[in-house]
Amino acid sequence: MNDSSWGAPPQAGYWGPSEQGPVQGAGPAGPTYDAHDAQQTRPMPIVPDEPAHGGDQDDDPGAARLSGPLFRDDPSSTVPLGEPPHHPQSPQEPMPSAAPQPAPAPQKKSAGRDLGAAIGVGVGLGVVIVASLFVVKAVFVGVVAVAVVVGLWELTSRLEERKGIKAPLVPLALGGAAMVVAGYVRGAEGAWVAMALTALAVLVWRMTEPPEGYLKDVTAGVFAAFYVPFLATFVAMMLTADDGPRRVLTFLLLTVVSDTGAYAIGWRFGKNKLAPRISPGKTREGLFGAVTFAMAAGALCMQFLIDGGSWWQGLVLGLAVAASATLGDLGESMIKRDLGIKDMGTLLPGHGGIMDRLDSLLPTAPVVWLLLVIFVGSG
Repeated sequence: MNDSSWGAPPQAGYWGPSEQGPVQGAGPAGPTYDAHDAQQTRPMPIVPDEPAHGGDQDDDPGAARLSGPLFRDDPSSTVPLGEPPHHPQSPQEPMPSAAPQPAPAPQKKSAGRDLGAAIGVGVGLGVVIVASLFVVKAVFVGVVAVAVVVGLWELTSRLEERKGIKAPLVPLALGGAAMVVAGYVRGAEGAWVAMALTALAVLVWRMTEPPEGYLKDVTAGVFAAFYVPFLATFVAMMLTADDGPRRVLTFLLLTVVSDTGAYAIGWRFGKNKLAPRISPGKTREGLFGAVTFAMAAGALCMQFLIDGGSWWQGLVLGLAVAASATLGDLGESMIKRDLGIKDMGTLLPGHGGIMDRLDSLLPTAPVVWLLLVIFVGSG
């Protein structure tokens, strides 16, 4: 505490009666008064400023009372005439410093999920998909249809829980499964017809309930029909080519490699946020890793898996997959942020829900289908 907190130096006759009389040469601080008046004068309490809360001072209010004379009967409040008030601690004396605190140990980066469970579930899903893909094509189409129905259930459930939007699940599930089968049997034409019929079924189904919220419910239903089953029909259409299983395998490999490259590079070197308002965990370094890994995998896949493909086409395909997979991931992150949730479901340990695994696959399917048709034909 500075000396200024104690006020101005005492004047003669101010601090109380003195046996020695007034100090010679000291001018009066105010109007002239006699010794009798001076004897009636009592010490004026000096109240120091209270320390502000949140600073380095202790918050005990009793600590402030020891810094100055607050009570008239306190012997320390009487200061002999002509002497400055005694400071409890000289300004020249160093204040005791607190013991140095040890620096906090650096925290290790965390993946944010159960990595062991995630790897186990991912390997299990991969085995089921590859086995159905190369054994019987129809079985793989059924796997896609089941994934679509579960994804629709997760999406509509979260919409109702968080936003009160009741998108009709029954017409969506039936129409979504029919959409995937129609895309496999009739191609793009069948997929578009099934999409239109599904949207019409959503409009009619919702009419059986009160009109309040009709517009938002059917809008969410049409969006869900396009977002999940319609985009998934491009996977079924890839399968119809002569080398269909290898096209689908290329699509799956490139998407997984892109996500893996983004995670590996972003976790190790990521510093610059890619879209902090949408997904704070994604970095520009991670995007660079996704592009690099996907282009390398694309060159290998087009050269050795796709009939008539070449390595340079794989570079273009890998770049497009990295871009679409990242945008798809950000798109679902935007939906989840709007809903205020972390995962769409809990069906897959270490991954979340089915929709949390389809987020990058769904928008990538039409991109891969289109580029393969341009490069090597529909087969």
